[in-house]
Amino acid sequence: MTPDDSNGSEPRFQPLTVPRRTVMGPGPSSASPTVLRAMSLPVIGYLDPAYFDVLEEVESMLKEVFKTEQRAFAVAGAGSAGMEAGLQSILERGDKVIICSYGYFCERQVMMCERLGAEVIELRTEWGKAFDPQVLKDALREHADTRLVVSIHAETSAGTLHPVKEMSEIAHDAGALFLTDVVTSLAGCEVDFDGWDLDFAYSGSQKCLAAPPGISPVALSERALDHIRGRKTLPSSWYLDLSLIADYWGPERKHHHTNPVNMVYGLREALALALNEGLETRWLRHERVAAALRAGLNAMGLESPVEPSARLNQLTVVSLPKGVDDVKLRGQLFDLYGIEVGRGLGQFAGKVIRIGLMGESCVPANVFNLLNALERLLPEYGYETGKGVGTGAAAAQLAAEPAPLY
Repeated sequence: MTPDDSNGSEPRFQPLTVPRRTVMGPGPSSASPTVLRAMSLPVIGYLDPAYFDVLEEVESMLKEVFKTEQRAFAVAGAGSAGMEAGLQSILERGDKVIICSYGYFCERQVMMCERLGAEVIELRTEWGKAFDPQVLKDALREHADTRLVVSIHAETSAGTLHPVKEMSEIAHDAGALFLTDVVTSLAGCEVDFDGWDLDFAYSGSQKCLAAPPGISPVALSERALDHIRGRKTLPSSWYLDLSLIADYWGPERKHHHTNPVNMVYGLREALALALNEGLETRWLRHERVAAALRAGLNAMGLESPVEPSARLNQLTVVSLPKGVDDVKLRGQLFDLYGIEVGRGLGQFAGKVIRIGLMGESCVPANVFNLLNALERLLPEYGYETGKGVGTGAAAAQLAAEPAPLY
């Protein structure tokens, strides 16, 4: 249509609108308004010296959040891009890799490694429990030629936290490198890249960092980078080659791909929010708000299949009472209350809902809104809960152990 053809009529397409939700699923979390504002700043070139200043600041912030003095940068793509970048950069065809599998996203690591032609050793353990490091130690005795050990720190499908510090030590004692997923844990609970002697850790922007999805913060040890540069064969993916991405983020600023400029703006602002709040304060906020949620759920008689010592604060898995249809319940929460929670995956499919309290979404008001909604909805399924029982217990918990203001 030309300007003369319009005759002053309405445009074919109106500005995009989407419903406002209280986002309490396994990810993404709600994005901070200041992050969204930063993403609307003018686009500049990815080789502009002014943009290099932004990259330098982001790199410094990432080092602080990951707690590392080694390499830290961002891979353009979701957390799965960070995952695949680490696996395909470190592993060569025929290399032996041990994958500690205790959830749905561990299985994704298995699939990626199989596609790379690696020899995959799977250590499958029970969902809902923390991984036993002794299992890894025994496996490495049997497979002494293992190149890489892979784990997930905070497994959102199972709602569990795992002892990656001990696992990393065991891997290095056996001469292997160690890679871990910190997509859900980074900025939500302790992650200490150098203190835990990790080789590669990848995360996502969309969870405890409270930015939109689409960029994967990573940390890389000098030991792992030396290994990648000394490979016999080039990594299978040019785009996800960590050595090339590291060269662009490094002082030489070697051209690689077109960096997602405005996503980096958003990441910068998200990191600033986390560091201004203080990492330990942020971790405590996630701990205290999750404790209030659990207190409310327990008062309503709702249980979790996760052992208490392994529970994530960022993601709570709740078993559904008999007769409660998870699809219908999640639909009612959407339609009647504007609340999003997650469905069960893998072994938990159809049996649980998963409640996320991450970043911008990790506030007491969200806990009260959800508990109030559940108190009203569950009696429709024949599961009676007293009015105000859950919200009252959550309030009492917060009175005893207040969450830091956000």
